Amino acid sequence: MSGLRVGGDNDLLLVRQRGLFNLCFFKEKFGMKKLLVIALLALASGAQAESTAAKKELVAKVLLLQRPAIEQAAQALAERPAAQMMQQAGIVLQSKVAADKREAVAKEIQADVKKYVDEVVPLVREQAVSVAPSTVGALLDEKFTEDELKQLIAIIESPVNRKFLQLGGEMQKALLDKVVTQTQGVIEPKIKALEQSISKQLGLPAPSAAAAKGTRPPAKAASK
Repeated sequence: MSGLRVGGDNDLLLVRQRGLFNLCFFKEKFGMKKLLVIALLALASGAQAESTAAKKELVAKVLLLQRPAIEQAAQALAERPAAQMMQQAGIVLQSKVAADKREAVAKEIQADVKKYVDEVVPLVREQAVSVAPSTVGALLDEKFTEDELKQLIAIIESPVNRKFLQLGGEMQKALLDKVVTQTQGVIEPKIKALEQSISKQLGLPAPSAAAAKGTRPPAKAASK
């Protein structure tokens, strides 16, 4: 969030020093205007206090509109360890588990992962929604003016924006499918080379071409 900050500590110090100099100048040269400055500052602080309640209502509305995105981020966070373990388990299945037992073991692992996801995801979602006002909400209140929050809400509620977001998954799939198609011939040999290198470093048997393809052994059995 540092990118949203305007100016550094030195800039703030310089502003404060200049403000102090100006105040002293007013005190010395325009004694009566000191009361005017104080009055204006009081009015400014009063106006800011009056807008706080309105801003908090706008922030609450933004959080309500963004709740699906907050829950989605929480779900991704909760599922990340399970996805990593599934990936590691897949490697171990290919290198350590007999071929005739892999399917049964894989089903047991998937059942355990599903149990974990079913238990953990709702907890993390609930916690994310709970802390959103004190984290995301606090940043919105600090970084956005009341007018900016109104504009933000208008953007979020825009039918065009909703349509664009609904296409997000479809656009991502179209993009990644094309990327995979265009780079598969170049990337696959590198993945195999990396897999062989890691297996060698871990002292594991090098993955066979049949294991990498997955479909080659059944093809041979069918041809007999």
